[in-house]
Amino acid sequence: MKKVYVYAICKNEEKHIKRWVESMKEADSIYVLDTGSTDNSVNLLRSLGVNVTVKNYEHFKFDEARNDSLNLVPKEECICVCTDIDEVFDKEWRKKLDSIWKEDTKRVRYNMNFTFDEEGNPISTYFISKIHNRNDYVWQHAIHEVITYIGKEPEKVITTDLFNINHYPDRSKGRDFYLDLLEEEVKKYPQDDRNMHYLGREYMYKGRWTDAIDTLIRHLNLESSTWDEERGASMRYISRCYKALNRYDEAELWLMKAIKETPSVREPYVESGMLYYEKKDYLKSLEYLLKAKLIHNRSSKYINEEFAWNETICDLLSLDYYFLGAKEEAVFYAKEALKINDKNERIRNNLKYFNEM
Repeated sequence: MKKVYVYAICKNEEKHIKRWVESMKEADSIYVLDTGSTDNSVNLLRSLGVNVTVKNYEHFKFDEARNDSLNLVPKEECICVCTDIDEVFDKEWRKKLDSIWKEDTKRVRYNMNFTFDEEGNPISTYFISKIHNRNDYVWQHAIHEVITYIGKEPEKVITTDLFNINHYPDRSKGRDFYLDLLEEEVKKYPQDDRNMHYLGREYMYKGRWTDAIDTLIRHLNLESSTWDEERGASMRYISRCYKALNRYDEAELWLMKAIKETPSVREPYVESGMLYYEKKDYLKSLEYLLKAKLIHNRSSKYINEEFAWNETICDLLSLDYYFLGAKEEAVFYAKEALKINDKNERIRNNLKYFNEM
């Protein structure tokens, strides 16, 4: 059986370390590159038996740090497991990993539960693949880094549902430097569709609506922009920006483009339903929300959105039917929304009001 080594980068992760080490100790060894913590992270990691190396970067880049952390792992035939310190595996993940790893395996694809509701149930989930053999991979991209295969043999990737990794982030940590790194990446690699998309999305998050629109259109015009789900997401983000600018016709146009690009993806239908609801076009809102409900397969990619899979659709349907004077349907969908999220007091109050109509 091959050795299994966990590797990670760390900066001021003191509050997560004990939980993380408890999860990762199923591996044979754990290696951490600390990139300049000012809290007690380094001492705490070492006290828990983790191999820690400290390196301060004049100009931090995620791919450089990831590669430096990977280089801490012994250069032998082994399985490398890259995680972040705010992530936790299901128990007995090591045993399950050992059971599926074959002699010719290069990488494993497994599920990440990215966000959770108040009761600890996964909301946003998608597949990642950061478990790999030792000598055939490098990290690329200064931001939103990816593990890239450089081996000479065909890459054999195993997909498994035997274990998950769970993400419990510290939302208070600042990430303002992400934008600077993305701008540098796009300037350096202007034909890279992936980071062009990410940069447009980051501008949207920052409320820089026109910059976001321009950048996302650049993404769509790149020859390398061929992944339909990511293209559809760019179109939806463009729509959001136009909506923020109160340019509803353009917002509607881009959602129709997104639906055409990804007709089997639920998200653009839901956003269309949301847009028409805001415009008080309740019949059109109903039309697109009901179409969304017919799509049952959630994407396994990071691009899926929480609002398309929680109580939002049923909540909006109940409101659409209410404004159209259809009490029975309004009551039905309010009840359906509460089945998904029984802690939503607004929906509970709506249901009470609908019943009293």
